[in-house]
Amino acid sequence: MTQAALDRTGGDRSFYLFNAVLSAGALAFLAWLLLLNEGGGVDADLSFLPAVNAGLNSTAAALLLAGWIAIRSGKRRVHQYLMVSAFAASALFLVSYVIYHYAHGDTRYAGEGAMRTVYFVVLISHVVLSMAVVPMALSAFYFAWKKRFATHKKVTRLLAPIWLYVSVTGVVIYFMLRSAS
Repeated sequence: MTQAALDRTGGDRSFYLFNAVLSAGALAFLAWLLLLNEGGGVDADLSFLPAVNAGLNSTAAALLLAGWIAIRSGKRRVHQYLMVSAFAASALFLVSYVIYHYAHGDTRYAGEGAMRTVYFVVLISHVVLSMAVVPMALSAFYFAWKKRFATHKKVTRLLAPIWLYVSVTGVVIYFMLRSAS
């Protein structure tokens, strides 16, 4: 039996289990962090972290676009470096985001009227779509690592616009929160 056939018939089970457990655990932790944690877990002034987070999201978005351009130009190795860098920027964002919200709790939007509605539409779409990024990104990396590029391409056709949207709307949310306070 070939490796590709083995992978399709069960060789991927351990990855799928790992991906599901890691993704579900991350979502459960973030739900606790944002919905139940009241903050105060750290006595340091971390008010600079939202700006850092916006910078990391901007960096991830730029790297994602550059990675897309690289692969469209046939520069596979450049694409690989850019995508690993985009993943690293997003991972650093997630660590910084967790630290900030652990210390300070949830951030409330102070705006009113139509802007409040716009903010919540952007926020809800950002949150819902962000839930797909980790499991899909891990899948994309896994299939590329296994040299299953057809499957990698199928995953990334859906992942790329979602990940880019989440990265860009993260920056938009930062500026909306900042302008309303």
